[in-house]
Parts: sequence; C-alpha cells; structure tokens
Amino acid sequence: MINVTKTFLPPQSEYGAILKRAWDLGWLTNRGVLVQELESNLKEYLQVPNIIATTNGTLPLQIAIKALGLTGEIITTPFSYVATTSSIVWEGCTPVFVDIHPEYLTIDETKIEAAITSKTIAILATHVFGNPCAVEEIEKIAEKYNLKVIFDAAHCFGVTYNGNSIFNYGDISTCSFHATKLFHTGEGGAMFCNDKLLFDQLFYSHNFGHNGPEAFYGIGINAKMSELQAAMGLAVLPYMGKIVKARQVIVQSYNEFFKDADIQLLKIKEQVQWNYSYYPVIFKDESQLLKTQAALNELQIFPRRYFYPSLNTIPYVKRETMKISESIASRVLCLPLYDSLEIEDVKLITATIIHCI
Repeated sequence: MINVTKTFLPPQSEYGAILKRAWDLGWLTNRGVLVQELESNLKEYLQVPNIIATTNGTLPLQIAIKALGLTGEIITTPFSYVATTSSIVWEGCTPVFVDIHPEYLTIDETKIEAAITSKTIAILATHVFGNPCAVEEIEKIAEKYNLKVIFDAAHCFGVTYNGNSIFNYGDISTCSFHATKLFHTGEGGAMFCNDKLLFDQLFYSHNFGHNGPEAFYGIGINAKMSELQAAMGLAVLPYMGKIVKARQVIVQSYNEFFKDADIQLLKIKEQVQWNYSYYPVIFKDESQLLKTQAALNELQIFPRRYFYPSLNTIPYVKRETMKISESIASRVLCLPLYDSLEIEDVKLITATIIHCI
C-alpha cells in the first residue's frame, strides 16, 4: 500500500534516549527541558528570533486572532485546510474570501483591496503546499489600510523567501508539526512573531495566561507542547537534511516523468527555496480526477484530494462564489510523497495517471 504520505520515524532507540531525560526528571509537561531545547534548536535551524512550540498547529491560529484583538472581518483564502477558516469563525470573526492565483494557488493579492470594508481588521493568508503568498505585497496592503497580518504557514517548515525564513513575515506566522508534515513532533505546531511585546502576549496566552506560578498576565488557553512531543521533534530534526534531499529527488522524478504530460503542476514562486512538502497535480476536470483516483486505488495507491472542498462552500460560512478556488479544488490531487518512496513507485504512479488523462 502506498499512501499520500508516510511519517518519518527516527530509530526508536534514539527517541527513547531523549525521552529518558524527561523520564528521569519526572517532568512531562509545563515547558520542560526538552521543549525548551527543541525551541532553541529550531530557532537556530530556521534562523528565526523567536518561537513558541505548541501542542498542535490549529491553536496558534486561534491564539493569534485572540492576541491581536481581532473582532470583525478577516480576509482569507478559500483554498486551505479547514482549520484556517474554522479558527476565524471559532474566534467570533467573519471570514471574507478572496479567490486564488490559478498557478501559485495562494490568495490573489491583486484582489484583496477590493474585498476591504470598514469592518476589515486583518488578512489571514495561507502559504499553499509550501509555496509562499506574495508576502511583501500583502504587507504593503495591510500597512495602507492598518490591518493585521497572520500567515498560516502550516506547510512551510524550512521555506525561505529572498534568503529569509518565511516565518519572519506578518505580525504572526504559524506552523504545523503534525505527523503528516515534513518536520513533525507526532502532533504539534508553533507560533512565530518578531515583535517582542506581541510575542510575550502569545507566550502567556499559550499557557493559561500565567505570569509566574501565581499571577496572570491575561486570558489564556492550554496550548503547551509536552515533553513526549518535543522528544520526537529532537529525534527527527537531525534527519531533516536527509529527508529534504530524498524528497527533492522524488519531486524531480515526478517532474521528469510528467514533462510531456498534459497536466498542470504547481508553480513555485521566484526567489523561494521550497521544501518539497507536497506534490499536487491538477486535472482538466473532476471526472478525469475521479477516473485517475479510482485507477490508482485499484493498485493500492492512495493520493488525497487536498484541499477539498473549497472553503467558501462549507456550511458555516456565507456562500460566495470563488471560481478559481472551486475549480482547482475539484481538480487537484496530492500524490504520494515521502522520503522512503521508491522511484519505481513514482514511475508506476505517473504512468497510471498519464494513461488515464
């Protein structure tokens, strides 16, 4: 069986040796030594000034909205995982969708200004499949209209733009360390923020609002990463170079096998150092996708319709037509991509697809 992804697991003995340190201390949560070490190592690896490790990748979005004091309309993309939109609604704000670029698949920055109203308070944009939004243009629009910017960078571990970590853009950036992601802690995530005062607020907010053991800075929630999660991250991080290199070879193989195929591939923006996190293909229409998916499933190959459906169509938001997002969502399929995927399997996958289109 070939699934869309396969979690990288370090040698169990290495994970156990790291975890033993927490075991010996009897300190399994509440920001133990392993969480602090992981944050320090990630700051160095990612070249970011600040990071807060969290228990998952969704709570950072909710905390960001809360910490920025957002109440009103938030401009966002319909082409993302549901957590992006659900976090906006969960925090009592209103998502206002702006359609996407047909090749980059990120929010179309040229359409943002037309969606701004007197109720607009922020832009929450997603870097799609590790492909960054037009961060500089979005920040210029935000400055012009006095808006806050949150970047959902769940897919962007290790991505750089102009040599700078993508996590350094926006008022707040978030990431996911879920087991399906390039770098993972089993379940986990992180928040990034360069403003010291706002960073402090995020920090307090992820730990019930604590300001010391008996005082409280303000309202908070429990988003702390455990030592068990941090141990996994510490065990995985040394392998990231190997993992990314292996995925790069697989992506290059996909590209080579598809070079003459009549199928749309993701276009990566210029000046981006990509992380090879996903391999989406876009079919001519949904029927072609479904035919191909069925053929692959018969071979025990299981790609994923991701992102699907377009978020402007989910039941708890105001329905707005987003022609490009709805079209792409109905035609996009993420193919298997993980470090141990065999090139012969890539060849079989691409040959099956080419036969179906």
